[in-house]
Amino acid sequence: MGGDTELDERKAAILKAVVEEYIETALPVGSSSVTRSTNLSVSSATVRNELVSLETEGFLQQPHTSAGRVPTDKGYRYFVDSVGNARLGRPESRQVLEFFTDVRGEIEDLLRETAGLLSNLTDHAAVVVDQSADAAIVRSVQLVSLAERVALAVVVFSNGVVEKHTLEFDEVVDESALDQIGRAVHDAVDGRTLAQASAPQSTGDARLDSLVVRVMGLLGVVTNEADRVYVDGASRVASGFDAVDSVKRVLTILEQQLIVVNVLADVLDRGLNVAIGTETGVERLEECSVVVSPYLIDGEQAGSIAVLGPTRMNYPQAMAAVAVVSRQLGQRLSDG
Repeated sequence: MGGDTELDERKAAILKAVVEEYIETALPVGSSSVTRSTNLSVSSATVRNELVSLETEGFLQQPHTSAGRVPTDKGYRYFVDSVGNARLGRPESRQVLEFFTDVRGEIEDLLRETAGLLSNLTDHAAVVVDQSADAAIVRSVQLVSLAERVALAVVVFSNGVVEKHTLEFDEVVDESALDQIGRAVHDAVDGRTLAQASAPQSTGDARLDSLVVRVMGLLGVVTNEADRVYVDGASRVASGFDAVDSVKRVLTILEQQLIVVNVLADVLDRGLNVAIGTETGVERLEECSVVVSPYLIDGEQAGSIAVLGPTRMNYPQAMAAVAVVSRQLGQRLSDG
């Protein structure tokens, strides 16, 4: 989503210097500071002229007349598009590797702790969205009796996810009937994703067949529930914004998980891995940027991970962290 404007080498270097210093200090950047940091062998007057030109072209803005300049969304976009393949530092890379080597527990724990890892690496809010049940293959389906008219459906997927759902019947269903229903459902979905399930074979009993259909419908409900979302580092949002109202807006968004899921999906659908300010498509996130990457299980997209912070975020670090963590998470889940 880069802009059509190409900057010459000098302007690009000046813009880069402004963005990097503003990311570090959160203070408007003046010409003297740019002159010191760029080593362009030009005068401060020349730098000032270039800053004016960059402002005219929409890459920078001046908060007030006597202040230095700060990047606009367009300026950040140009900077991000010029970053290339950002690399995570050696200590952070070691931290990621050790985390995925040592982490244990259910997939929910892994995803929750992955969000914590990503937040710690970037000092921003981190989000992990789990869509893995949609792509995972069913390994087994069991119906377990809880009472005369109540049973538990347990579905085990190839990625280790276990879905459970309670069934309430209008009549008594004994163990023998549950076994027949369970076998019919299992045969229809075993070795397939739920979307690929075949029509169940008849049990020879119309009453049981109707219950089989009901359980098959239930499995569709299980996998079509809202994607599971794990958020960590929401408390870090406060440090990224000066205005209390901005903090409140972002925290409200993080609490509305459906909006978060839709934002990440929309960014990826547009072929981006970074959305800056208004590019997020959500008015309340116009002061924020999102860095997102899908993670894959056995080559299929199973979810996404992201960091959300102010537009003044350290993009190279965030991009590198998201890329490395998504790759390691996908590998860990593929290995089982």
